[in-house]
Amino acid sequence: MPRQLRAEQTRATIIRAAAELFDQKGYERTSLSDIVAHAKVTKGALYFHFAAKEDLAQAIMELQSQAAHQVTSDVDERGCSSLEALIRITYALTRLAVEGPIIRAGLRLATGGVQVRPPLRHPFTEWLEIITRKLLGAAREYDIQPDVDVHAVAHSMVCFFVGTRVAGRSLEPLARLPRRTTEMWHLLIRGLVPVHRRPRYLSLATRLEREIAVV
Repeated sequence: MPRQLRAEQTRATIIRAAAELFDQKGYERTSLSDIVAHAKVTKGALYFHFAAKEDLAQAIMELQSQAAHQVTSDVDERGCSSLEALIRITYALTRLAVEGPIIRAGLRLATGGVQVRPPLRHPFTEWLEIITRKLLGAAREYDIQPDVDVHAVAHSMVCFFVGTRVAGRSLEPLARLPRRTTEMWHLLIRGLVPVHRRPRYLSLATRLEREIAVV
């Protein structure tokens, strides 16, 4: 195997191991020795790629940010309505959280006081901007009521999404997360969307939850 490819695979292995431990135990309770043991690499291999635990946290949050932007870009290419796009983005992020540790660990790091280094932006700020943009588009497309406070809804959505994961981490299995996302959307759709447009979006949320469940 070429040396560069082997180094890239080792780096990915270390990042995944760190993400799993940060998600399970938290940043402060995870040591570099824990990560070395979990990744099954040498300390030298870890220090070759990361000088400190903070560097690992930064790498995970960078991957989380890249994933969020990629999901948004992929959904935007579908050419669907703004509200449908927003619903699909939230379920895509939910799927990533269920399937792998990066999104979960990034969320725990962001809520655990780990500093985000510039030029990387805090994930909650990025999510807030994505949600706000989509809700403003939904208002222009008459998919939400004209008197809706878009910024208040966007803030509430970020808090709902983050709070569900934080509370659920110790209270319920990870597999419950898609159901919680659907519960959020059923509440929002009934509160924001004109009556005659609700069935389309309610059925979309239910279908997207099922798609995660069968994977």
